[in-house]
Amino acid sequence: MKLKEKLHLDCIQALGCIICDLAGLGDRPAEIHHIKDHCGMGRKATHFETIPLCPEHHRHGPDAYHVSPKEFTEKYGTQRELLQKVQDELNITGCKCGCTSAFNESFSGF
Repeated sequence: MKLKEKLHLDCIQALGCIICDLAGLGDRPAEIHHIKDHCGMGRKATHFETIPLCPEHHRHGPDAYHVSPKEFTEKYGTQRELLQKVQDELNITGCKCGCTSAFNESFSGF
C-alpha cells in the first residue's frame, strides 16, 4: 500500500460510520468498506473507492452490507451514492492524502 493510500484510508476511517452519521446516531468507529460495483470477479475497488461503515452496518447487523447487499442498498442507497457523500464530507474537512481541495488549501506541510 502506498503512503497516499494509507493516508486516505486513515481519513476515511476517522470520519466514522457514514450510515450512523446520516441517521443522526453520532460518531461511531468505522471499518473500511471497499465498494463492490464495477469490479471484476475477485477484484475489489481501489483504496480511494471506500466508505466508512461501523461493524453493525458493515458485517454484523441484520441489514449490514455483507449480510444482505440488496437490503442495505434499498435502505441506505447505493454504494456510489454513499461514496459521493463521503467525498463531499472530505471536501469540507480535507484529506491528508491531498485528494481534496479543502486539504490542499489548508495544509502546506504535505
